[in-house]
Amino acid sequence: MKTVKHTSDSRGHVNHGWLDSHHSFSFSTYHNPERMNFGVLRVLNDDRVAAGQGFGRHPHDNMEIISIPLYGDLEHEDSMGNKKVIKEGDIQVMSAGTGIFHSEYNPNTDKEVQFLQIWVIPNERSVEPRYDQKTIADLSEPNQLNQILSPNADDAGVWIHQNAWFHLGTFDNDTELNYQLKDANNGVYAFVLEGDVSIEDQTLNKRDGLGIWETDNISLSAKKGAKVLFMEVPMNLN
Repeated sequence: MKTVKHTSDSRGHVNHGWLDSHHSFSFSTYHNPERMNFGVLRVLNDDRVAAGQGFGRHPHDNMEIISIPLYGDLEHEDSMGNKKVIKEGDIQVMSAGTGIFHSEYNPNTDKEVQFLQIWVIPNERSVEPRYDQKTIADLSEPNQLNQILSPNADDAGVWIHQNAWFHLGTFDNDTELNYQLKDANNGVYAFVLEGDVSIEDQTLNKRDGLGIWETDNISLSAKKGAKVLFMEVPMNLN
């Protein structure tokens, strides 16, 4: 087993006033050659957007882009004709494929929106762009890791063009469990959203991240009030 730990305060940080963002991996003006990616997990941004502000219309291609709101609402509009609002308890996925334009705004005038922006390098290029969102709150049971993303359209949650699985756990009791990886060539990047957890005997606090690979099983001990996202992704960029 190999691991790499990224503490919350070691992340890249930019504050533009309307946008306050922490980057777990190199992004925009933050560049760290030792933190370019974790396997095919290329971007993990922890964003806060001020009331009434947002990202104007901009392009993407050949990337699987996942948004998970943690607080507030995010309005999405794209060149495929979608205009949607995602909120806490939802997950959104966009396969950029051959190319799309989109914008993201905080439609509220009285509160910020907090969300995770996650980019995964796809296993197939130049696919037809697609959009989907689901309410994952309906899929979730407390004190376990609930699947919210997979490679399969018929599975729980949304799907992407990659051999990846995301699981989200919210714990209202002290809990110990084991996570079995779906593929021996994958690793897991665990990101703590709230509270304190121990993963393979490493203590993690709010907004800490831990990458784990070359193993088929991961032990998790979560304290009451913890919330953690497990992102299982291929480690080979090819």
